[in-house]
Order: sequence, then structure tokens, then C-alpha cells
Amino acid sequence: MILACKNISKSFGTDQILNNISFHINDREKAAIVGVNGAGKSTLFKIIMGELPADEGEIIFAKGSSVGYLAQHQDLSSENSIYDEILTIKKDVIELDNSIHKLELDMKTASGDELERMLTAYTRLTHEFELKNGYSYKSEVIGVLKGLGFEEEEFMKPVTNLSGGQKTRVALGKLLLSTPDLILLDEPTNHLDMESIAWLENFLLNYKGAVVVIAHDRYFLNKVVTKVVEIENSKATSYEGNYSAYAEKKAFQRDALLKHYLNQQKEIKHQEEVIAKLRSFNREKSIKRAESREKMLDKIERIEKPITQESHMSIRLEPHVISGNDVLTVTDLSKSYPSLNLFKKISFDIKRGEKVAIIGNNGTGKTTILKIINQLIDFDEGEIKLGAKVKIGYYDQEHQVLNPDKTLFDELQDTYPDMDNTEIRNILAAFLFTGDDVFKRIKDISGGERGRVSLAKLMLSEANFLILDEPTNHLDISSKEILENAVNHYAGTVLYVSHDRYFINKTATRILDLTEQKLLNYIGNYDYYLEKKPEMELLYLSDAKSQSPAAFGSSDMDTLNGDGKQDWKQQKEEQAKLRKRQNDLKKTEDEIHKLETRNEEIDTLLTMEEVFTNVTRLMELNTEKKTIEKRLEELLELWEELAE
Repeated sequence: MILACKNISKSFGTDQILNNISFHINDREKAAIVGVNGAGKSTLFKIIMGELPADEGEIIFAKGSSVGYLAQHQDLSSENSIYDEILTIKKDVIELDNSIHKLELDMKTASGDELERMLTAYTRLTHEFELKNGYSYKSEVIGVLKGLGFEEEEFMKPVTNLSGGQKTRVALGKLLLSTPDLILLDEPTNHLDMESIAWLENFLLNYKGAVVVIAHDRYFLNKVVTKVVEIENSKATSYEGNYSAYAEKKAFQRDALLKHYLNQQKEIKHQEEVIAKLRSFNREKSIKRAESREKMLDKIERIEKPITQESHMSIRLEPHVISGNDVLTVTDLSKSYPSLNLFKKISFDIKRGEKVAIIGNNGTGKTTILKIINQLIDFDEGEIKLGAKVKIGYYDQEHQVLNPDKTLFDELQDTYPDMDNTEIRNILAAFLFTGDDVFKRIKDISGGERGRVSLAKLMLSEANFLILDEPTNHLDISSKEILENAVNHYAGTVLYVSHDRYFINKTATRILDLTEQKLLNYIGNYDYYLEKKPEMELLYLSDAKSQSPAAFGSSDMDTLNGDGKQDWKQQKEEQAKLRKRQNDLKKTEDEIHKLETRNEEIDTLLTMEEVFTNVTRLMELNTEKKTIEKRLEELLELWEELAE
């Protein structure tokens, strides 16, 4: 066990956030802390790290363990470049390398006892250097930077000039490279694109330490964690398994508890009716019996009403006007800026009833496509055609049209005066606003809650074609489930941009992947996309591309040429390139094997007395080892490139 939280309690004023929270984390365990926004997840992390005092309870770490923490927001003010800032985490390795190099120079002129002392120090330092993976620390740093989405041309950017999200990625890189025994990550995926999130998943899965993460990315949680600690109503409950296992167990428990609650309520109501009837007889014996039953009723331990999941409400929102079958047709659309070409001659169409997700790395132009369709920005060339009776509703997290001084109830009632009070309350409940929540003012609720109000208004509008830009941003897991339910039951058409893979998996009937200035079309959800991605990219993004439209119609088995076939010459060229790549791959693997064998031989030689007491021989072998390590780094990078 590396961490134990025992009976942690924390209040702010009269609001109790955490109440007797207890759980533990084992060595190498990967766990998630989940709960609605405001449940106290980040507060718990700050208590664990000693940034906030607990009112009661105890935090226990394993003796001698190291802990690393990534908060949601970072404000690095270093004057270093990105690369140099990350490199500071390897300061001890760099100092070792410098010490070894200095010893190598000094030993050339030393003799006698001084040489013996230097040899002993040299052996100790090189051993320590090797244990700290010193021979490949630079490639390790570069690998983490690239994994977190930084391009090589960005490495020299000053940290002070970075955005908040970029600074968070730098801080995450430093934390991962410091390899503490326990890592605490608060929303680590917020500023990463899909490729970087996938890289982080693999990194954490193979990480030798323990990881505790707060995240709303359910796909990420499914891949990484084996335990879920839920904070609900200031209490904590632990569940073994990933997010899906937790959700299934939670639903089962909720249903069982609700059934138990309803049965008890039925019995209480029955007893109250019997008591009332006995009292109505107004006889001494009947009144005594009524009083006896009342005493028994008072002794019953009442079950609190379980929190029902509004996400299970099945709301079906029908557009006022049904559009034609052809909702949107985009033909040969191009957009570029003076220093950036986003996409060229992309084409796609959307039919009535489809739920289409546009995905791709940051900066590829996904949001630009949505803004072009909504006539918010101009395009360079191409054609955009809306179908018959199509009315667009557009959702942009940054430009929500809400009156900050109105209550949630008034915001909907004033927009849709024909709706009665019950209808408005039902819609707000479907988006997780119940009870007195509906009378809160817009200015007093969080950004995520404002997003839900905007989505509720949008889905009630007369629009039959919803265009959503990152609709799940800032939403907690329960809110995302509400939105999934609403999108799946929406009778109109939906086009959206999202990085939320779980949301895409649940809602998309088709995926458009914007990559290398082209759109690749996948008929299915995110799991289907992952399955078909290698095959599609081999077909459409291979070195031998034919000059054809950059997006594909309604079938992901269309090929680049209009008649659906590549010509014989292109196929031959591709086959020849593939054979050459396979040969190069085999040669690279053979050389890696040969060098690794020699490296092992050198390690054996370095343990022999006749070698490590011979300065000349020792330095020769260490020089050879460094050369081999450098060449192995180059070969491994080449192998990865060829294997892809």
C-alpha cells in the first residue's frame, strides 16, 4: 500500500464537502476519483498533498515514497524554452554525465593512488548513470514532448509565451519524467488532443508507480484504471474495475436501493393509514393500538431517498419542421491562412437523422468547418448547400447567448412562452436542474451549468440541424450522460466536433476524420473508427496518392479514384514501396539485435577485474558502449517509422 486516506472530513463554512472519506491505493495501482462537479475531488487531492488542512482524519504515505501532483491549472513563469524546462527534471542525470566526462579527461593524466580513486569513482558513477537510464535521457525527453503534442519546431519556444493549456502540458511532461512512486493527476486530458490522450493512456498503463486520476474522460478511465473511488453526498465508495464496471455496479446498487426505499415507503404509508383508521374509531383500545403502532413506526430506520439519475430520463425532442433527406452538401471546400493551409477540396454530405462527429488533431480546422457552415467566417473556394427546410441551431461554448440576470426558469420561459411550468421543469430536470436549482441566476452558476442551459434551449428551438462545437467541455460525467441521452433521442440531425471519445462512441453514427488536410469517412462509432483507421489511412494517405476529392461519400470503402479502383501502375508502385519498407525493417531489426548482443557482452566485460583495472581498456569499452547506445536510439526511431 502506498497511500491511505483515513476518515478525511472537510467543511467550508456550513457546507460539508467531505465526510469520513476512507480508501487506500496499492503499489502500481491505477485508480480514479469520480463525482459530480463540486463533489470535492480536487479538494481531496489538495488535502492529500498538504495544500489544504483536513478538519479530521489522516493521510498516510508508504515510508520513503515520492509523490507527484498535477493540478488543473498551471502558471509556469520560467524563462527557459520548452525543451530546457523539461530537461531540468533530468538535472541529476546531466550532472552525472558531466562528472563522468570530466573523470575520463582527468584519468588520462592520472596515475597511482589517484588513478585508483578515479577508477572507483568512475565505476560507481557509470553504474549510477546506467541505472538512471542516462544513455537515453534525451530521447526519453523528446518522446514525452512529442507524445504530449509538441512539434519539434516548438521545442525552443519560451515557456512564458505559452498558453495556459500548453503550460499544463509542460508541467505534465516534467511530472511524468520525474517518475514518482505515486502520481496524482487532476484532469490531465483537458488540454490534449486524441493522439496525445492515447499516448498518455499507454504511458500510464505501463507506468511502474501508482496513479490516481480525476478525469471526466470516461474512455480514458476505461483504458487506464482498475479501481474507481466515487465521492457522492460527501461520502466515498470504492469499486473494483474500470469506469464501465463501476457504472454497471452503481446502477445495480441504485436500482436495489430505490426498490428497498419504495417498499419501505409503501409499508410506512400502510401503517399510517392503519393508525389513522384506529384513531378514527375513537375507542380506548383502538387508540392504544394506534399509539403502539406509532412507537413501532418511529423506531424504523428510515432509508433516504436515493439520488435518481436524470440521465435515465428518456426525453425525445422533435423539431417543429422536418427537413428534407439531404441536410447538408459540402463540395471541394478549401480554407487557408497566410501561414497555414487547413484543408483543400474536402467534400462530404449529411443526411436527415444522422449524428456525425468531426474529429482530428488540434489545429486541423474542425471548428473552422463548423464556423464556415454557420457563415461566421469565409472560405477560399468550394460550395456549401443546405437542404430543403433545414434550420440550423449552433452551439459554441465560447458564445452562449444567455441573460446573466435571469433565472434558469425565466431564461427558458421567456424564450418559449408557450411552454407551461411543468414542461419547463421537466426539460431543466432532464439537464440536471431540479428543485430550487431552476431559480438560480445564470450569473451564479458554473460554466458547465451554463453550457447545459444553452444546450437545453438549443434542443427546444425550431432547429432541425444542430451543430455543436465541443459540447461536453466543462461537463461532469452525469451531465455528459444527459447530453448523450438528449442527442440520441433527438429526432433531427446533428453535426459536432468533439475530443470526447466516449461521447462519440455513444452518439455518432458516422465519423469524419480531418487529417493531412483531408476528410476520411467512417460509417460507425469510435470503436469502429479505431478498428478501420489503419486500413483507411493505408488506402487514402499512402505515399502514392491519386489526385481525387479529399473526402468520401457515404461509404468508407470508396477508394481514391472515381470508379472505385486504383489503376494497375499505382498498385505496382505501392507494392514495390511496401516490399522495400519490409526489407528495410528486417535489416534494421537485425542490426538492433547485433548491437544489443554486443552491448550485453560489454556489460559482462566491465564486471571483470582485468578490465575495470585497465584504464585504457575500460575507456575503450565505455566509448564503444556510448556509440552503441547512440546508434540504438537512431535505429529504434527508424524501426518505429518503418513499422508504422
